[in-house]
Amino acid sequence: MSQSPQIITPMLSYEDGVAAIEWLCRVFQFTERARWLDDAGRLSHGEIAMGDSLIMLASPTPDYQSPHHHREVCQQAAKWNEVPYVIDGVLVIVDDVAAHFQHAKINGATLLSPLETGGPGTRYRAEDLEGHRWMFMSR
Repeated sequence: MSQSPQIITPMLSYEDGVAAIEWLCRVFQFTERARWLDDAGRLSHGEIAMGDSLIMLASPTPDYQSPHHHREVCQQAAKWNEVPYVIDGVLVIVDDVAAHFQHAKINGATLLSPLETGGPGTRYRAEDLEGHRWMFMSR
């Protein structure tokens, strides 16, 4: 049985899209699929994948603020992020979540939770270099 094509694709913005691609591949074990730079060297379009699932990335404008940067200058945004939960994040299913957790921990992810069990599956939450939140889970 062949896998259905992905019909929902997350699109994330980063202040430094090039650094984000490299960090996400190194720390969260994504594979880079595409990197298009504009004349200034900013990421105009990037793609990372895990298996057959794709996430698109870009650095939209010099005025864009990452979640991490925004909460440094906005008290209300800082309050939203006091909780360790995923706020406007991405859920990624991995084969071995315990091994993924250890790899992310060793390579510098900001961990928001330990490995948790129960409910839909074993999982953990983490934040990337610019403050986007991720949940990794195995079923």
